[in-house]
Amino acid sequence: MTAKIEVVRPGVFATVQDLGRPGLAAIGVGRSGAADRGALRLANRLVGNPEGNAALESVLGGLVLRFPAPATVAVTGAPCSITVGGRAFGPGSPILLRAGEDLVLGMASRGLRCYVAVRGGIDVPPVLGARATDTLGKLGPPALSAGMTLPVGQRVLPHPGVDLAPRTPLPEVPILRVTPGPRVSWFTPGALSTLVSSGYVATADVDRVGVRLEGPTLSRARGGELPPEAAVPGALQVPPSGQPILFLADHPVTGGYPVIAVVEEADLDLAAQVRPGQWVRFRLA
Repeated sequence: MTAKIEVVRPGVFATVQDLGRPGLAAIGVGRSGAADRGALRLANRLVGNPEGNAALESVLGGLVLRFPAPATVAVTGAPCSITVGGRAFGPGSPILLRAGEDLVLGMASRGLRCYVAVRGGIDVPPVLGARATDTLGKLGPPALSAGMTLPVGQRVLPHPGVDLAPRTPLPEVPILRVTPGPRVSWFTPGALSTLVSSGYVATADVDRVGVRLEGPTLSRARGGELPPEAAVPGALQVPPSGQPILFLADHPVTGGYPVIAVVEEADLDLAAQVRPGQWVRFRLA
């Protein structure tokens, strides 16, 4: 019999994610996958999965899952309370559940996205080689809802033999390294300096596509718009308002606003944990 997970409560917003669909942008398919890829990989390693197994990405926690059969899980990413059968557990550790027990995530105290891996991985049918939900491209399984069941797969490795994998705490004000973007010449000479010397706050408009930021205006030297051109995760597009938009995992594969800078790939996991109302700063790599 195939093991499964029952979704008792999906929390704010939760999806199935793996490492996405790289290499398909030419046919209009974005990479998608976990927004905080390091947290997904760690959760999988802790339960003895290949790093690319599908797991769950939960925005701000609040997720409740029931396991009809014994299971091993791990929770990583944004810190939140974790309880199983009334017993408290910490993040970054393998957790053993008995048959019928619920895994309950509290609300994240810092950061935005929690990850739950189960040994064997989430075994929903792959679409274009991945099980990830692409919220913009409408690929993969729907967002989690109460009553949904998720099959558990059998792709496993030997148990890792560790009981704790601590991570550096998420900073109060993330500092994201950037390189000048391909259209930095579209901006006034001081615009890039403004970006890296000022603070920006994440507005309420935060999702898997990107983060709208609010702060000092990034003034353009040229008017008009670009023909659509390729976009990448971490791109800082600037619409006519002068307020940047930071692209995340489900960004469109093309964009028409000039890109003043691009967040380094190594800092995208940190960018994915920026929550509404949080300040963020940039500096040149």
